[in-house]
Amino acid sequence: MSSGLSVILIDPDEQTREVLISRLRMQGYRAIGFVGPVEGANAALGSPPSAVIADLWMAGISGVQLTRLLRAEPATERVPVILRGPDTPRNRFWAERAGAAAYVVKGRMGDLVRAIGRSIVPVAGEEDGFFTQLQDAESAIRDRIAAYLDDALFESVLAAEVRALSTCGAFDRLFDRLTQFVAQVMSYRWLALSVSRPSHLGLHAHPAARGECEREMRQALDLPADTAVLCIEDEDAAADPVSAQPLVRSIEFGQEIIARMALSQKEAGDRQDARILDIVARELGGPLRMALLVEETQRAATTDPLTGIMNRRALLAALDVEQSRSERHGYPMALVMLDVDHFKSINDEHGHAMGDQVLDALGRLLAHHARKTDIVGRWGGEEFLIVLSGAPESGARIAAERIRAAVEEMTVLDEKSQRVPITVSLGIACLEMNDSVDGLIERADHAMYQAKAGGRNRVVVAPTVLRRTGTDFEIPRNLL
Repeated sequence: MSSGLSVILIDPDEQTREVLISRLRMQGYRAIGFVGPVEGANAALGSPPSAVIADLWMAGISGVQLTRLLRAEPATERVPVILRGPDTPRNRFWAERAGAAAYVVKGRMGDLVRAIGRSIVPVAGEEDGFFTQLQDAESAIRDRIAAYLDDALFESVLAAEVRALSTCGAFDRLFDRLTQFVAQVMSYRWLALSVSRPSHLGLHAHPAARGECEREMRQALDLPADTAVLCIEDEDAAADPVSAQPLVRSIEFGQEIIARMALSQKEAGDRQDARILDIVARELGGPLRMALLVEETQRAATTDPLTGIMNRRALLAALDVEQSRSERHGYPMALVMLDVDHFKSINDEHGHAMGDQVLDALGRLLAHHARKTDIVGRWGGEEFLIVLSGAPESGARIAAERIRAAVEEMTVLDEKSQRVPITVSLGIACLEMNDSVDGLIERADHAMYQAKAGGRNRVVVAPTVLRRTGTDFEIPRNLL
């Protein structure tokens, strides 16, 4: 007795097809056989069955293409497709990726019957008769498959472009390349990417509309006005007026939301824009996480963990570059080394936690007082180093005195809320002709110890043999 469930079987071999149809009918299914995939697909679209059985590889249209066609059409999106073929891992992989409900080795009829029983779902309304048979079925089926394949190829290309951002190694580089790519496939007023931990915010906007776009972006992502933003301004973004609410998407990695992306459409209601943004957001989690990890690794390798400023390794590399640049362009450079006075007493009286607190406060103070062109880092222990780019001896002395006074006035409270007195001794060495990094550091270190020997809380400049004046060097008069 028929169960009312219909099955479409596509098999070019008449004998195999008839045997399987007979077996399915014995199980109570209304089985209908077709020689080719075009006829079977047209029948399925005209009157959706309870299941479709087809070979993975068929002439003209493959089982992968047939499965994707039926999954994409509203009439058959819930109809399970069972694919058959040789027993190889690759075939099972393709069947699974195509969306097949099951893959059965061809010839194993019992496995096929059981797979149908597990997969089949009655389709409500299959007798309603409102599905229309396609005219010129072969052409229509092929056109639809071509359209779905084009969509799949487009999505695959988009996904590959986004995944390629995993080589960026830094947020700013990733965001710049992301905007360059997205601007090629979408037209928008602005694009923004916000990461909470660690804090990063990027905005791409037209130069003429940057202020307005930034206000819209902060409102869309609910960000405070003081959040630092990396802004890329160029004409790839449009300067058009607001046309719709921004599109906002979450970016996930490992089921955790790690960022949010927002976009202001140039034209409201563009469904293709929304689809592209969905693809980008879905694929961006991995590359973004990779860039942040590389960025964090590089930061950890060059940053002192206690103070957050450069460590010794980074200082040496930066000092070497700055010395070469100074000698090549002929401008002065000074090195300041400072040491916390009586630091052992601070540790002994207040504990090492208070000593760490003093070093942390000093690191933040030095970073605050440094110019953008200066280099600040922790040399080791309670010693710090400052590279003053373009500073002659007079300028270095003024800068060092300013730092000395600021440290003396710095407030650090102990566990009893009592102010811990802090002073530093500073030594200055100025770059000389044919100087070396080691020689420069040695002279600054020697001057710093002279400052300590002279009573601490003072600045001492290391004596020079050759002094730079403009682009030349002169011997001091007292040495002539």
